[in-house]
Amino acid sequence: MTSRQKNPTNVPPPRTWDARLARRLVTPLVNTWVTPNHLTTLRLLIGVVGALCLAHGGFAWANAGALLIVLSNFADHTDGELARIGGKSSRIGHFYDLACDAVVTVMLFVGMGMGVGATHVGDLKIAPGLLGAVAGVAVALIFFLRMRIEEMAGKAGTKQASLGGFETEDVLYLLPIVTLTSVVTPFIVAAAIGAPLFAVWVVVDFWRTARRAARPAASPAGGASDASKTRQMWASE
Repeated sequence: MTSRQKNPTNVPPPRTWDARLARRLVTPLVNTWVTPNHLTTLRLLIGVVGALCLAHGGFAWANAGALLIVLSNFADHTDGELARIGGKSSRIGHFYDLACDAVVTVMLFVGMGMGVGATHVGDLKIAPGLLGAVAGVAVALIFFLRMRIEEMAGKAGTKQASLGGFETEDVLYLLPIVTLTSVVTPFIVAAAIGAPLFAVWVVVDFWRTARRAARPAASPAGGASDASKTRQMWASE
């Protein structure tokens, strides 16, 4: 028995420009064998190759890696858009997407650090690979805590700030400027300082969310309603 599939008509348009473009590109894939997990895997592979290029070092390799990271960042929107407009959202797919986001982002910073070589920060000689690892570990912690916050408060709890059709994560689209202008070392130093500081803020946010989630525990009806809302938000960004 076959059934005719139709695109959902009640899916709101994306807020950001890259997500809008991603939706246009994946719309022809709605009634095909392609799933959001296929696109997530593609995003992962592109990002890993980009990080390896950055780790290789050198002007050409660094710029090639930066372009691949940009492409990977854009591809990250395609899986979520296909899941939304095709009705293909799943809990496993959502967490697979989060895991791939974490892997690519951590490898990005570690790869950039490895590719830079030795550098000096003030009077101290610090291995850029170590700086990249610090930023990468902080980013991994941030991803883990955001995943836990989302489990407790729904997707609205981890919603990124946006302005003019751009989100916070869209700063990665500027990565080629960093490599073209050969300011990778200052970028890694800034990331090694900024990422841990942001991780501290996320820890505080996680603690606050956990406290709020514990208060209505005695209200089964309210908890069931929140869980239902969370299940409706499994599609990834």
